[in-house]
Amino acid sequence: MNLLLITLGSLALLALVAALVSKLTKGSNDAVQPTHGDCSTCSGEDDRCEQVCYMEAATRDIEYYDDEELDQYKGRPSDSYNDDEVQHFADVLFSLRPEDARGWARSLSLREINLPDALKDDLFALIEG
Repeated sequence: MNLLLITLGSLALLALVAALVSKLTKGSNDAVQPTHGDCSTCSGEDDRCEQVCYMEAATRDIEYYDDEELDQYKGRPSDSYNDDEVQHFADVLFSLRPEDARGWARSLSLREINLPDALKDDLFALIEG
């Protein structure tokens, strides 16, 4: 019985020493380090990158793409736009550079503006290049 207690105590002490050595060699940096570059490198294939960039964008001021007039559509369902309103969105969408399309979609989302259903495929095509 004594041998069992001594063995268990020795194993516990050994585990404690190993944990301390491991912590000292790795450091105590608990901060999450990004595994990717900046948000402009998100390809859409990595959901984590998209989520991190979306959260980062939510903490900054909303970026406008010369589309302040679209704020009047805040809160509208994506299937409730008439043809003239869809054209209003299309004018902005088709004036974007492909590298700005993802940021514009993020901007609309942060502003609680739903893109008309008729333009969603066009936006995805522009993002995909």
